[in-house]
This record gives sequence, structure tokens and C-alpha cells, in this order.
Amino acid sequence: MNVTRREIRIEVMNAIYQYDLYLSDKLPFIPYFEIEEAQTIYSQLIEKTEQIDQIIEKHLYEYSLYRLAFLDRAIIRLAVYELLETDLAKQIIIDEAVEITKEFSDLDDEKQHRFTNKVLDNIAKTLRG
Repeated sequence: MNVTRREIRIEVMNAIYQYDLYLSDKLPFIPYFEIEEAQTIYSQLIEKTEQIDQIIEKHLYEYSLYRLAFLDRAIIRLAVYELLETDLAKQIIIDEAVEITKEFSDLDDEKQHRFTNKVLDNIAKTLRG
């Protein structure tokens, strides 16, 4: 099966979203993956969630990580994971996160993708200069 990076990202995002949602209700979560690479990324990301959340929290001025919607938190976590663990150009990672936010999270006001862009840009400057 030939899959795109975006398809992998979306599958990981969905799993992170569900994980977070189940965790908030103190329920066990067993993810299901159709793409093997998505499962690998998900597992590695979950192991680093505490580190990733600390990085995000430092860059949310007058805001808290847990005030973010579950889906937005999942998108930002995935992007921060990619900034930490891959050699992809930071602008590609940020652009992909913004596009996924536009597709899945932007409401009628279309402001969420701007917020995601700003947070990730600040994080990328800290992590990668």
C-alpha cells in the first residue's frame, strides 16, 4: 500500500486524539492502525508525551495545554514530535500541521490554524534556531 506522509500524520493525529480523550475519562485505550508506520510514530510519541507537553506549555503564553481542544493538542503534539525526532525542514512540519488544522479543526472563524502556526513557529525557533 502506497501512503502519503499526510495520511500517516492524520492516522497518528487520530490515535493521539483518541488516546487523550480516553485518558481524560480514565479509560483504557488500545489504538488500531491501518498504516504500520503510523503505529511506530504513535508509540514513540506517547513515550515522549511528557517532554513534548513541557515544550508546548513553555510556548503557550497566558494559556494552558489542557485548555486546547483535544484535536488541536493532538496536531501540535505530533508536529513537536516531528521537530524533535525527524530531519524534516521545520517549515514543512509547520505547514503540514497548519493544513491539517485547516482541514479538521478550523471552525467558522478560521483562527485556529493561525494559533497553531504561531505556537509551532515559536517552538521551532527554540528547538532548531
